[in-house]
Amino acid sequence: MKKFKQITNYGKMFLVGSLFFIACNNANSKNDTESTETKTAETAHAVAILNATMPDTTLTGTADFVTQNGKVKLTVTLSIPTLKNKSVAVHIHDMADCGDMGKGAHGHWNPTNQQHGKWGTGSFHLGDIGNVSLDSTGKGTLQMETDLWTIGGDVKTNVLNHSIIVHSGMDDFTSQPAGNAGSRIGCGVIEKK
Repeated sequence: MKKFKQITNYGKMFLVGSLFFIACNNANSKNDTESTETKTAETAHAVAILNATMPDTTLTGTADFVTQNGKVKLTVTLSIPTLKNKSVAVHIHDMADCGDMGKGAHGHWNPTNQQHGKWGTGSFHLGDIGNVSLDSTGKGTLQMETDLWTIGGDVKTNVLNHSIIVHSGMDDFTSQPAGNAGSRIGCGVIEKK
């Protein structure tokens, strides 16, 4: 009888130990899953690789979108050697199409049906990014951050499946519908990375 009781006690200890191990393992699995889901929800990345739309223009660049903690940060980098010491307008356009020398991108992305303007002041399109100043070698950078955009969110805020257009001139922020920014000399489709 003593031997049977001793085996039963060992069985109970084994069962309790096994349950403890399984519970700890499930908790770690759950924490790993929550951590991954939180990271995915907080951080997303999209990019548009910018290239010239016209054969007589040399243009390279990127538009990097990174979202974290509910805001999207955009960094545009450009190299346009023929336009050194000038400024060029950059906008998000409606369609994810750089064909027909950038005309396939259609007009500015404007899901809120606002008048064209300067970002953050009065009326403006969600695609009204602004002007990039180019240095003496034709290189320039623009950065901005907003909670008005998402990467993969609602159709009215999602920057994916649109295009970035680089224009030959500056945006005057008042002319309708596009700021009199000149021809479309560069384009890239915004895609999730």
